[in-house]
Amino acid sequence: MNFEAKENGFVAHFPYGDLHVSGDEAYGFCPYQLLVSSIAVCSGSLLRSVLGKMRMPCSAMKITADVTRNAAKANRVEKIHLHFILTGENMKKDRVQKAVEAASRNCPMVQSVQGSIVVTESFELVP
Repeated sequence: MNFEAKENGFVAHFPYGDLHVSGDEAYGFCPYQLLVSSIAVCSGSLLRSVLGKMRMPCSAMKITADVTRNAAKANRVEKIHLHFILTGENMKKDRVQKAVEAASRNCPMVQSVQGSIVVTESFELVP
């Protein structure tokens, strides 16, 4: 990946499009937003895959991410809580819990921050 400085941040060019990153949301995505997004989306993608393999396909999924930052220590991200809102047929709470745990264990982004950022998960099933 290559990042080019611009007046209010950086830009990277990818086949899908340009990624603008800045400490000011008016000029691009903030770095912490990208960090949290990568963890949430990686976890969600793996969860969808695991649920499918368990014969509980997910017809819809939303993810909320609550982030705890420490202003006294460079505003670092210390905790991310992911809440999955799942829609699908034949979903059993105990089996979905196992799928959530498997997704977390196998998510490269979650595993990359292990020991630095506490990542927790919860879920709810909606009709």
